[in-house]
Amino acid sequence: MLGVTRDGDVITIELQREQRRNALNEELVAQLRTAMLEAVDQGARVIVLTGRGPIFSAGADLSGVYSETFLTGLLDMLHTIESLPVPVISAINGGAIGAGVQLALASDLRVIEPDAYIAVPAAKLGISVDRWTVARLAALIGGGPARTILLGAETVSAEDAYAFGFANKIGTVADAKAWAKSIAQLAPLSLRAMKLMLNDDGTRVPASEQLETALSAAWTSDDAQEGRLARQEKRPAKFQGR
Repeated sequence: MLGVTRDGDVITIELQREQRRNALNEELVAQLRTAMLEAVDQGARVIVLTGRGPIFSAGADLSGVYSETFLTGLLDMLHTIESLPVPVISAINGGAIGAGVQLALASDLRVIEPDAYIAVPAAKLGISVDRWTVARLAALIGGGPARTILLGAETVSAEDAYAFGFANKIGTVADAKAWAKSIAQLAPLSLRAMKLMLNDDGTRVPASEQLETALSAAWTSDDAQEGRLARQEKRPAKFQGR
């Protein structure tokens, strides 16, 4: 489900689960975490993360997203990416939805294709993203745009993603790889130090008991089950707030 290629000091990791629109399941999450760590062990100075086919990632595979082990593994993988000692560039082709946006948030830099988009449709599914995701998104693009994406559940174009500051550049996967090769020539210890400082933004502070309770209530609610059923039946969900 993953492809790994190398060009000098740049290693590209490609999601290759096209039949599921590169949606993340428990196995792919574990493979991705391992591939990231192995790339560092193999001396990569920059890692490029992208997806094969028409979309970067459609998010979490909803057939397994309600599993506690999946959520734990997903967050562990995201924290691994942000903690790597080398820069990670997400090259967003087509679109990033839900957990695909989380992958991009865990990365250090983001290049998005002109016709791509991002969206976090958690509120359309009766579930919620975690505190790290909300805080990292707000820290990156500001509270106003973050509220549009999370509370409005709105799809954001590449142009707006760049204007918000979510994307560092508008360009192709090839552009992302070229940028990675340029960054790979910079001083590794300097990049490592600055990455650590940039990511020391308070997003890893444990959530309060109130927030944890609210998150758990969303995931275990009747609305969450309704959201899942509505998606399977391809109809609008009817949420009751319980």
